[in-house]
This record gives sequence, structure tokens and C-alpha cells, in this order.
Amino acid sequence: MTVALASSSPPKATRQEPLRVMVVDDSVVIRGLISRWIASEPDMVVAASLRTGLEAVNQLDRVRPDVAVLDIEMPELDGISALPQLLAKKRDLIIIMASTLTRRNAEISFKALSLGASDYIPKPETTREPHAADIFRHDLIQKIRSLGAKLRRSAPAPTSPALPPTSSQATDRPVSPRPVPAAQPQLAQRAFGRQAPRVLLIGSSTGGPQALMALVTELGPVIDRFPVLITQHMPPTFTTILAEHLARSSHRPAHEAIDGEIIKPGQIYLAPGGRHMRVVRHGVDATIALDDGPPVNFCKPAVDPMFTSATEVWQAATLAVVLTGMGSDGMRGGKEVVAAGGSVIAQDEATSVVWGMPGAAAHAGICAAILPLNQIAAKLVRLFAGDRS
Repeated sequence: MTVALASSSPPKATRQEPLRVMVVDDSVVIRGLISRWIASEPDMVVAASLRTGLEAVNQLDRVRPDVAVLDIEMPELDGISALPQLLAKKRDLIIIMASTLTRRNAEISFKALSLGASDYIPKPETTREPHAADIFRHDLIQKIRSLGAKLRRSAPAPTSPALPPTSSQATDRPVSPRPVPAAQPQLAQRAFGRQAPRVLLIGSSTGGPQALMALVTELGPVIDRFPVLITQHMPPTFTTILAEHLARSSHRPAHEAIDGEIIKPGQIYLAPGGRHMRVVRHGVDATIALDDGPPVNFCKPAVDPMFTSATEVWQAATLAVVLTGMGSDGMRGGKEVVAAGGSVIAQDEATSVVWGMPGAAAHAGICAAILPLNQIAAKLVRLFAGDRS
């Protein structure tokens, strides 16, 4: 994901206590940089700065972190080996994997997501180039804060001191207070467009790879008859690996989109990392147009250019889905979809890793449905089969 430094910060954590962040990296330079960045944030504190995964596992109970920034390549115990051990000791620990942009590390990062990591972040090749270091800092702090905010919202509410149990209540097991669920506001929803969709557009960011792979597994009837275009906030190399995972999950062709190629049913087209994917009309055909323009919504690739350009081609026959992710990318493009007569579906808050993008679409009043992830595919199959409700 490419970000611009002028963006506004996401909401701070909702509890007064700062987020406790454990930094685990064998590079003293990287450890020092990340620790200084975290220490300068008013809502975060460095819980520990450690050199190996083994140190992280051994010191977890003492350190009590909310978030761990975990390097992949380390001596004694690497990140991918430490990950399950950390989660076994602290199930709600938020783990952000950090790695350099290589194919091997991209593959390991995807494996980490399947093992329970919350997110990943690519490290710059050098921290001596100020722009690269600044982008890395901004992106990392944003991820820590956004993921940590959800942890704070789900934390147990303070409870009054418990009375001594009666003999019939006594137990050797600790009793945890029940979390108090947050009240969910009723968000306005609009009717689905009257025209049957002829293309499926999907936008996602944080938590997106897992959500996408779960979704495409159930979308065979749609993919076989209609094109599917996906923009996931992700750097180069990572999108190459994601396309391969999508192909395996869907058992359908999936690849990084190629500039100028004709868009056909039966294919999944993924925006390549570092380039926006748009749609243009070329004669009777809809074709892919990749561009190297500036970031949109602090992202490159961004969802809005895909939504907006596809609407110009398919108009009211456009159906867009906004999945889990930070920020508001997809909301403005979603407005264009609705204005043309198309429809927008958003993932609900409970099943989103971060309810930024889908939440922005939902609060904008452009959604015809706000659904849990495990209900979206079935709804899409019905809509593409002709159901308009």
C-alpha cells in the first residue's frame, strides 16, 4: 500500500491506556527506528524491543503487549515460527508481520495471515532514503492504531469488585467479565438497482486477502458468466502471490491485470501493486487500463478509480462490493456506481478486520446491503442470477 503523508490520522484508541507495542526485529537499526516512532505517538508505548522471536515468546507474559510488530527473518526463532507460539499464549494479540519486498517473504506473509496474523507491512529496502522511511512510518503507525482501536472496542467493560463466591459458586477457574457489545446504529440502505449486473467489482485493504479468498471460493457461478475485477491495497510482488492464491481458492483463472487486455467473463482481474486499474471502452470491448498516476485516497492501487471508470463502461449494470480495510477508499467511487443506477454491498463491522472502507460506504448511505462476510457470496450469486431484492 502506498500512502501520502498528508492524510488525516484514524481515530485514536477508545480507552485511556496507550496501546502496548512489542517490536521484534534482529536489526538494531529497524528496532530503534520503529521504537522511536511508537514512543512519539501519544496513544502508544513501547512495551518491549526484542531481537528474536524466541525472546518475544519467552517475555510475552511479562511484557503484556496489545500489538506485536514481528520481523520474518530472525535468528533462533523466525517470525513465522514464533507467530503460532505467541498466539497460543495470547489469543487476542494483534500481530503485524514485517518483511522486505521479496517473493519468498510475500509468500511467508500470506502464510502468516492464514496462521492468525492480523496484517503485514513491507519494509523499505533502505531507511536512508527519507521518503521511503516516512511512508513506512506512516503506514505502520496507521496499522497499529486502526487494528488496536478495534481491540480496545472489544475489550471487557470495567466491572465492580466481585463479592466472595458462595460454596456452590466456588471454582478454581478464573471468571472473565463478559464484553459489553457496542450498540449498532441502524444505517439507511437503498434498493438494489433495477438492471441485472454484468460485472462484479471488489475493493479491499486490511484483512482483504483472507476475505477475498473466502469470498471467491463461493463465487464460481458468478465468475463463470461475468468478469470480476478486484483492487486490493497491496504492493508489487504481493499482488502476484495474491492472484495465485485467488486462482487456487476459486478454481478459476486469476491474474494481475495487463494494460490493454480485453475484459472477459470467467476471469478474475487483480490490480497490480503500484498501479491503478481502470476500465475503458475500446470499440465494443471493455479493456483494462493501468496507470502510474499519483496515489488516490493515499493508495496505489486505489479502489475509487476502478469503481468510477467501470461505471462509465457498464453504467447501471455495475455491482460493487467494499470489503474490510482502513480509510474510505471505495466510498466516492461507490457514489458514482449508485448515481449510474448500479448497486453497492458493504461487509459488516463484526466480520471486518477494520471497518474503515465498508463503514465509510455504509455511513454514506450508498449501500443496498451490509452483510457478514459469509453471506456476501450467496447474495451475489442470487443477484447475478436475476434476483433484484
